[in-house]
Amino acid sequence: QVQLVESGGGSVQAGGSLRLSCAVSGFTYATYCMAWFRQAPGKEREGVAFIITSGGYTAYADSVKGRFTISQDNAANTLYLQMTSLKPEDTAMYYCAAGGRVDNWKRQTDFGYWGQGTQVTVSS
Repeated sequence: QVQLVESGGGSVQAGGSLRLSCAVSGFTYATYCMAWFRQAPGKEREGVAFIITSGGYTAYADSVKGRFTISQDNAANTLYLQMTSLKPEDTAMYYCAAGGRVDNWKRQTDFGYWGQGTQVTVSS
């Protein structure tokens, strides 16, 4: 049974940092590309960061470039999202997802597996 379990969310003041984790089970970690998405209240879910698990290539949404870093520990079957210089507009539910294609990594229909999400709240 495939499971993606996010953790690490919380409340932080603007300018602060958080590291999200996504523990993967049920498939060999490097089988799929992985990504982080987020959904703010009243907004559509959007892609935040993407990684090719077998090669390390990464991609980011323009809104988080230079502030967020996606990484992985293949041996631990875990995906991470290090978030720094957080802004109130980063407030959202953050989801990890498995699947995707590098040519259009934000296309959510290409991701077959999703976690339940972890809430990030950034206050000004």
